[in-house]
Amino acid sequence: MTDLFTRHQPLLESALKALETREFWTPFPEVPSGKIYGETAKEEGESSYAALLGAGFDLPGHPEEGRVGAEVSPWGPELGISYPAAAPETLVAAAEAAATAFAEASVEARVGALLEALVRLNRMSFLLGHATMHTTGQAFAMAFQAGGPHAQDRGLEALAMAYAELTRSARDAVWEKPQGKHAPLVMEKHWELVPRGVALTVGCNTFPTWNGYPGIFASLATGNPVIVKPHPRAILPLALTVRVLREVFVEAGLPQDAVLLGADAPGAEITKVLVTHEKVALIDYTGSTAFADWTRTHSRAQVFTEEAGVNSVTITGTDDFAGMCANLAFSLSLYSGQMCTSPQNLYIPRGGIETDAGHKSFDEVAEGLKGAIDALLSDPARAAGVCGTIVNPATLDRIAAARGAGRVIRDSAETGHGRSATPLMVAVEDAEGPQDDECFGPVSFLVPCEDAEDAIARASGIARRKGAITAALYATDDALIGRAAKAFAQAGVNLSVNLTGNIYVNQSAAFSDFHVTGANPAGNACLTDAAFVAPRFRRVMIRWPKAA
Repeated sequence: MTDLFTRHQPLLESALKALETREFWTPFPEVPSGKIYGETAKEEGESSYAALLGAGFDLPGHPEEGRVGAEVSPWGPELGISYPAAAPETLVAAAEAAATAFAEASVEARVGALLEALVRLNRMSFLLGHATMHTTGQAFAMAFQAGGPHAQDRGLEALAMAYAELTRSARDAVWEKPQGKHAPLVMEKHWELVPRGVALTVGCNTFPTWNGYPGIFASLATGNPVIVKPHPRAILPLALTVRVLREVFVEAGLPQDAVLLGADAPGAEITKVLVTHEKVALIDYTGSTAFADWTRTHSRAQVFTEEAGVNSVTITGTDDFAGMCANLAFSLSLYSGQMCTSPQNLYIPRGGIETDAGHKSFDEVAEGLKGAIDALLSDPARAAGVCGTIVNPATLDRIAAARGAGRVIRDSAETGHGRSATPLMVAVEDAEGPQDDECFGPVSFLVPCEDAEDAIARASGIARRKGAITAALYATDDALIGRAAKAFAQAGVNLSVNLTGNIYVNQSAAFSDFHVTGANPAGNACLTDAAFVAPRFRRVMIRWPKAA
């Protein structure tokens, strides 16, 4: 078999170049087309998914002390899949047993195997799309992209960044220091790349692969065995990933237990036991701030988090009112606001804004947004395709509670497909209220401000205090945009300005956009910069006098 690193070296080199230029690049097409993935790929993906339902999921050689599995599609049916399960101590022991051989493998051997795994996962994108759709509630088109190619992009991005850090410095050197009239001091030096230890990836329910792949591939590339602990409602996408990785590791002569599945059942989660295990050295976590705080308090591991935040839109003026409303309507509706990048608070001057369609009062801006959402979701099939379903029933309770927060501009309703809810828009008057915290789901708060400067100050201020991953600004005054850019940069939140076309504030592009900054309470890590991968290993020197 051709050396996997050599086989995929052109792919790696292209990824490394993209990391530097930050221009558009992807090796994994996002369009679910038979012309790209093969004329039979769609049918094969559907049949492969159907074959998994109601059966035991096979992970050859994986530790197994029982079976778990209680996934129910937010679109309706139960999956009925059972997965091998083992106690946390068993999983950690298996990971430790694999650690030495995995660490001693060359960087090229690990990276080559991981590149091969990503290529194989890409070929499985239709299957991953169905697995993502029926565990997260995304509509298929989004599930295909987010669960397949876009996740693979993020995995490759992390892998390439890890390779760059691993190979940044020489592994061997001859050090020669002149001593004037005396013979120079000459030392030979070698540096070992030492992994930190067992890594744990705690998967989320909404984007199991997109959020999970960066940590998984960064840890594996740097030589750390990984226990993948999926959300119990979204095991399948990560179980498929673990199976592919283990298969490739066996073929590449690497220990397959370098990656393990930590499946568990609702109400009997093993997360806290794994988080607090003394042998777990790295943790990647996406989810609530409350559990992130608990993890930081109770674990001795290096923790990388993406947490809750309050994303904002500041509307001070626009030269395309219809385009602005249409763009925001899609952002507010997409996957029913169940994205870490979804906007929540809309800050609008109380006296209204100037637009290409004349002056618009606060209420007219609100009605423009409402009308754009209504138009977007007027067709039930399209509404289901945009909104998807509600993955966690608790979200419906948040929607109900938010109705009482102020004046309802647009009420939430069902799409008629699965457990669903369209966007709720509420105008609030109080300076403090539910808008000061993340209300995960299809809920937005319209907040009246004194003027444009006040709107910018409030939006950037909440990002500093509560965290934010995205912020959007609509403005026609270049000086105002400049001041806003500084305010949001100081708040540590990425800013999008005057989006009116087919680019949305929710979207984050691998190899170009750094997802999360790590500079406000919405997360302490960034996908994917050097700081995300470099702490996963250490350089340890061995030196000796060079023989004459």
